[in-house]
Amino acid sequence: MVDRGWASEQLVKAAQDGDPESLAAVVHGAHPHVRRFAEHLCASPQDAEDAAQEALIVLYRKIGSLRATAALASWMFRIVRHECLRRARRLFDHDDEVGTGSAASAEDEVLKRLEAERVAEAIRALPDVQRRVLIMRDVLGRPGSTVADALGLSTPAMKSHLHRARTALRLSLRTGV
Repeated sequence: MVDRGWASEQLVKAAQDGDPESLAAVVHGAHPHVRRFAEHLCASPQDAEDAAQEALIVLYRKIGSLRATAALASWMFRIVRHECLRRARRLFDHDDEVGTGSAASAEDEVLKRLEAERVAEAIRALPDVQRRVLIMRDVLGRPGSTVADALGLSTPAMKSHLHRARTALRLSLRTGV
């Protein structure tokens, strides 16, 4: 059995009840796990540390709102995933703003934003695993083996999901669906 002392039901319950030592133990114990997960998802080590810190802040502030103490780990990993994606989006938005240095017309800017929204919507429409594989592999540039390990897939399964995601995305963007 895996040692989950940092997320034991008794410790989490005490932290939810406001015990400062228990809360500190949960936050301290969660950090290496959250950080390791963030390193697999975020674009840079700095973003991974920032995402992990943000997740720990959310844990500290909102542990009392967690309904099931057994769900702590999955709740934390959802927060990290959301934070890494938010940081990746911000990076892409910043790249769009910086651009090539030439001023584009207002019409060009609107068209670029509409196209970006179409792509984002098509990615959101993908099944969950395909969406995760596509984002980690093509958007964040993670190696295939890293993506497979992070998602608990074999490398061939990851490649299959990636192929299906790319095909579905291409078809969706071509047909405008």
